[in-house]
Amino acid sequence: MNAHNKLTFATLFFLAFSTNLFAQKFLPSEFPDRIVLNWSDNPMTTQSVTWRTTAEVTNSKAQFILAPNTPIYLESVETIDSKMELLEVDSVQANYHSVTFRNLQPATTYAYRVGNESTWSEWFQFTTAPEKGTPFSFIYFGDAQNNLKSQWSRIIRQAYSNLPKAAFMVHAGDLINSTQSDSEWGEWNYAGGFINAMIPSISTPGNHEYNRAEDETLVLDYHWKKQFTLPENGPQEFPETVYYTDYSDARIISLNSQEIVLDEKSMEIQKNWLEKVLSENTQKWTIITFHHPIYSSGTGRDNQEFREAFKPIFDKYKVDLVLQGHDHSYGRGRNLPSGVANQDPAAQGPVYVVSVSGPKMYNLTFDKWMDRAASNTQLYQLISIEGNRLSYGAYTAKGDLYDAFDVIKDGNKPKEFIDRADKAIQEAIELTPGSDKKMTPEEMAEYMRTYKKGN
Repeated sequence: MNAHNKLTFATLFFLAFSTNLFAQKFLPSEFPDRIVLNWSDNPMTTQSVTWRTTAEVTNSKAQFILAPNTPIYLESVETIDSKMELLEVDSVQANYHSVTFRNLQPATTYAYRVGNESTWSEWFQFTTAPEKGTPFSFIYFGDAQNNLKSQWSRIIRQAYSNLPKAAFMVHAGDLINSTQSDSEWGEWNYAGGFINAMIPSISTPGNHEYNRAEDETLVLDYHWKKQFTLPENGPQEFPETVYYTDYSDARIISLNSQEIVLDEKSMEIQKNWLEKVLSENTQKWTIITFHHPIYSSGTGRDNQEFREAFKPIFDKYKVDLVLQGHDHSYGRGRNLPSGVANQDPAAQGPVYVVSVSGPKMYNLTFDKWMDRAASNTQLYQLISIEGNRLSYGAYTAKGDLYDAFDVIKDGNKPKEFIDRADKAIQEAIELTPGSDKKMTPEEMAEYMRTYKKGN
């Protein structure tokens, strides 16, 4: 290779590397990006939206209209000025804008766009929540966390392709990996794209949304409250991380498990709040989401104090479904009154699910409390509620059914549980790559004894 070719190759390599590095920063522009729908109030009559621009854009608006079948004529739209907050983090300065559309009609589709003058976004659509008792479906994701653009994108997009009319999406913590990483939030928003702008997100924080200040207090990622507009009906100590949303016949509750497992005072505050919220709950179905599992699916993990404090409350109020993350494997089990053995078919406690949607994987725990488990498998979940029946399905990255069950509630009768995992593909319980270097021969043998027999 002559000197000229060497120089050309070196220059091209540098340009390719620097261009890729620049692209991964996901820098803001005058055009809105990171457009995300949430609810901060009643989903039947309100809809919140947030978006981002450069710090130079200080006058951004939202426009909305009852979605017509005709083209959208601007003389019919309503325009609202946004609330604006500056965020400078990870060497990126941007303004985050938010608007809550109010006085909307239930079960109605609206079109909206955000921006101003020559920088309007495209028109998106959302549909408000229906009246109580109306059937609906939603999507649940465990940890996205890593390689969001390259590997999580296909999961959220496959979920959307399976359920494009989902009412909302539940994210059970660790949406990103590195606290305060603007580039990772850029990847998360890139992966969700227009889906985030058309289907509301109900998000709960995980441990990777937190770090510690110099005085050792827990600090929530600065992006969280800037790019999400979530309910503030929880304890004042945990705004927009501990809250509930009522949708049709269901109450969906978010707990902040990072604060629970690391701080006794936070645990007590949330426990008292949850007891009150559940005691006043008139919804037919109760779903709770948080990050750290009550029963862990991942090897070497356990949250005993959390379980001992909160599981009696779940059982007392007959919570139906608990959606969790953190353990980078899949587990589903129910009726666990006193540990990981001795399941009681008459118990009326919740079905516990731990799942992972991103590519980071852990091996399964040796304590096999699960009726259905998975290792080394990216999953998303589609959940439907219609009258007395809750139907659950977990799906692989290719869209194959991996796990399924129904819960039926008929008046004052005990809940009926129907396991439909026999309709799904074979259980995936192989060890994750590199396990032979991390596990002793004794551990390998124990794993094989736990999961291979009977499969």
